[in-house]
Amino acid sequence: MNHRKELLLDVLSITAGAVVYAATVNAFTAPNNIAPGGITGVSTMLNFVFGTPIGLMSFLINIPIIIWAVVEIGYKLVIKTMAAIALSSLFIDLFAAFMPVYRGNLILAAIFAGAFEGLGLSLTFIRGATTGGTDMVARLLERRMPHVSMGKLMLVLDGIVVAASAVVFGSIENAMYACIAIFVSTSVIDAILYGTDVGTGKLFYVMSPKVRQMGERVIREVDRTVTYLDSHGGYSKAPAETMLCVVRRFEVYQVQAIIREEDKDAFVIVGDAGQVTGEGFRPMRPDDKPLKELIQELKKS
Repeated sequence: MNHRKELLLDVLSITAGAVVYAATVNAFTAPNNIAPGGITGVSTMLNFVFGTPIGLMSFLINIPIIIWAVVEIGYKLVIKTMAAIALSSLFIDLFAAFMPVYRGNLILAAIFAGAFEGLGLSLTFIRGATTGGTDMVARLLERRMPHVSMGKLMLVLDGIVVAASAVVFGSIENAMYACIAIFVSTSVIDAILYGTDVGTGKLFYVMSPKVRQMGERVIREVDRTVTYLDSHGGYSKAPAETMLCVVRRFEVYQVQAIIREEDKDAFVIVGDAGQVTGEGFRPMRPDDKPLKELIQELKKS
């Protein structure tokens, strides 16, 4: 029963996200020549130059990316993403026939495009899926270049698309509007998924008899490692284990889903990890100093 409920939630949330995202492309970004990064941004430029359908081109460009992801991390980890890509691509071309178009103030178009795009992507991310494109490419590249953060990789990839849009559309202003849309979109995603308090990571402490099963799934499905800590119940005095895990913000819902599926009565603490250094996160820099040294320097000054 729980499996069916989760499947239904997956279908409803990913479909709703695809609908909102497709409506945003047709109503705000494409008509105003705004390409806010990603494969959809590339497809928008191709539509401007060659008149090709945005949805179809997004789907075709994503095919090699998905094949790469399946080879790299397995089809089970990208099956939801495959569904999200197919649905969003389909709806983009379907809505193009009747969706009302806004061609007014371009700043308003960029702001509302970012807001609705952020909403659509959040509905997709909540269920552990993505829309493919640059976020998937960045995740795959991060596996090969763990010393570079995924955020920086996405920034570079989206930056290339935005810079190209200035050339294709013949307007630097269009690229600037795309930057506004990206900023609003990421802000909305952070606010919906993680609240307004945004750190560089999230820290999980999980207390449950099934932490070993959870940990194995986190390692296998989320590609994050975990640490098991010996602990004792303060009231029961019984020995137990606590799972410690640090993940990126976009991986929070995947870990929460695993915990919920393994033990709905698990005691879970989720906090902000303001600075995370190590493999998969920011590497330790030579200029990083211990807290004691920093305090001594402040006293001297």
